[in-house]
Amino acid sequence: MPDVAIIGGGPAGLSAALFTAKNGLDTVVFDTDETAMHAAHLWNYLGIKSIDGSEYMGIAREQVDEQGAERKQGEEVTSVEKSDEEFTITAESGESNDSNEYDAKYIVFTTGRARDMAEELGCELNDDGTVKIDMDNATTVENAYAAGWTARADKIQAAISVGGGAAAGLDILSAEKGRAFHDFDTPEDA
Repeated sequence: MPDVAIIGGGPAGLSAALFTAKNGLDTVVFDTDETAMHAAHLWNYLGIKSIDGSEYMGIAREQVDEQGAERKQGEEVTSVEKSDEEFTITAESGESNDSNEYDAKYIVFTTGRARDMAEELGCELNDDGTVKIDMDNATTVENAYAAGWTARADKIQAAISVGGGAAAGLDILSAEKGRAFHDFDTPEDA
């Protein structure tokens, strides 16, 4: 059973996965590759002068893979249910249409403008239809998080999505470690 299941493989989802996988949590990412990043070119991302959105996504996926996250590329999540201690995720493989079930302690919704699964799980929505979150990107359902377009209707940028995914990942890590957790590396760690 993975510790963390992330639905959506755009900047928010991959950012959450990077933090949780890098710091020892078994992490799975469900990615249908429908991110808006394929239509983007980043000129306004701090630290990057210019990069095509698809190229950026390739680098981000490689980075997440290197940290040990399992990416279910092409598996589409069709439902999420919560029991007392875990979430059950049902996903269909794009190639075979086989249905698979996964259980996880935490779930992160980074599903773009598709917010129906979060709502069906019981997450409260804001008046604009976005998933209601707190400063750590936690939803109103315990151990469920949302980031990126899922939690923001307007003023969305890749950098904001990455930050939201990072906030969710760090909050999950803090809960698991029982203290405020910071993922801070030094040049000696490189």
